[in-house]
Amino acid sequence: MANIVSMPAHPTSVAMHRPLLAVFAVLLGPFMVGFHSRMFGIGLVDLKGAFSLGYDEGAWLSTLATAPQIILAPAVAWFAAAYGIRRVIVGPALVYALISAILPFARDYHVLIGLHIVHGALLGLFIPATLMIIFQTLPSKWWMSAIGFYAFRAAFTTNAGTGLLDFYVQHLGWQLLYWQDVVLAPLMALLILRGTARQEPNRELIQKADWGGMILFGSGLAMLFVAIDQGNRLDWFENGIIVSTLLGGSGLIAAFFVNEMLIAHPWASISAISARNVVLILVVSLFYLMSASSNTALVPNFLINVMQLRPEQVGSTLVIWACVPLIVMTPVTVWAMHRVDGRLVLFAGLCCFAGAALIGTGLTSDWSGENFRTMLVLQGAGHILTFLPVIAVAIANGDPKRAVAVAAYIQVIRVLGTQTAQALMTTFIRKGEQIHSYAVGLNLQRGSEISADAISAIGRAVASSGQSLAASRATAVVAQHVQKQANTLAYIDAFWLTFYCAMAGLILLAFVTKAPKGPLSA
Repeated sequence: MANIVSMPAHPTSVAMHRPLLAVFAVLLGPFMVGFHSRMFGIGLVDLKGAFSLGYDEGAWLSTLATAPQIILAPAVAWFAAAYGIRRVIVGPALVYALISAILPFARDYHVLIGLHIVHGALLGLFIPATLMIIFQTLPSKWWMSAIGFYAFRAAFTTNAGTGLLDFYVQHLGWQLLYWQDVVLAPLMALLILRGTARQEPNRELIQKADWGGMILFGSGLAMLFVAIDQGNRLDWFENGIIVSTLLGGSGLIAAFFVNEMLIAHPWASISAISARNVVLILVVSLFYLMSASSNTALVPNFLINVMQLRPEQVGSTLVIWACVPLIVMTPVTVWAMHRVDGRLVLFAGLCCFAGAALIGTGLTSDWSGENFRTMLVLQGAGHILTFLPVIAVAIANGDPKRAVAVAAYIQVIRVLGTQTAQALMTTFIRKGEQIHSYAVGLNLQRGSEISADAISAIGRAVASSGQSLAASRATAVVAQHVQKQANTLAYIDAFWLTFYCAMAGLILLAFVTKAPKGPLSA
């Protein structure tokens, strides 16, 4: 593992004389990315209104603002090794801040799309660079704590982002979604500039650069991201755009793997993650992403879309009952990772998600935020108990000399894996709602005694609006109740799915052997 620190980059000053500043940079960059990504997704409705966008325009804005992140993200570790952390982050961070400042003023749709594409590509640099800062800059005894903060960021920004966005919209203006980064990005650049050693470009590594592989991999992943992100809206294989982007992305990825087998100096050979333990842990991480969607998607979406709660109501529930346990459990998890096998910590995390999912299978249409408290506590603890050991165990079992290649595939799982989990869950709920709506409707056929009695009772309750409208209003109310119950049943099925994913992760974990002794393994 120590070889990661000496990845091909040539310091020209004393190595790391301000480690505390580097730690702050490690914290700030991922938090900035996490909050922006979460708030952008939740606040898309407000952004569509502010930019005067239609439904389709807003959907494509979301996709094209996020997909570029994965173009550069896999290659960031290589760029950092070849050119140094400062060159990779400082300049792009300042450009990112400038674009963030002017984006709220854009009104032409094509200009808006172009700015968001560049904005998203630059945003994709910051999180991958964090791991490189940790391993190249910090003493090995700090690695676990720094990765703990890195893992904490993902769950915290997901759960706190809803409340923060509502605060911005209600009190400060939607523009703060962008303008917060006008301050944070230059601050991160300053911390990196002052907290990391200056490095000269590694000429030898640059001369052997696999530019073709990077272009094929990044563009192929971006096309797959577009297909996955738009798949649910455009009904997957029924749409030519989805089929074209899936085929095009798959073809580019296949060409990338052929390229990596043929060239003399492959950038991210698949053999870098061929170790048995690494493969198993990466697959476990995919099941973690699916099981974690019970927190990132199911709970907030049920409260907002089915129960019609306001964002501030949902945000406060998530902050209190998910973020607080997360804050408490993060130092506990770091402490445990230094003393026990990471597999045991990971086991505990997946058990938390399995328990939370079982609670969710008891969902009813009367649940409010209070009913999710125990579930959110388990999910908040489960995030850090799972994500931190996944990263630590994967790196501890990898080949330190091929850390750049391993880092590339970790970013694929972080961006594309997360989006795939969300898309699959969204499609699962949509299809489930349709099935349950049909099944419930079979028992409420027009003219049946049950439906007639229900419509008659509701009609008497709304008779004040006039007898001529009472029947139609009563029918509409019954239809709303049917849809609500169908949605609730679909979410129950989704919670069962997350439970099975957590159990599948636990089964695979049983086949992971103990990692070699090192800074990231007890």
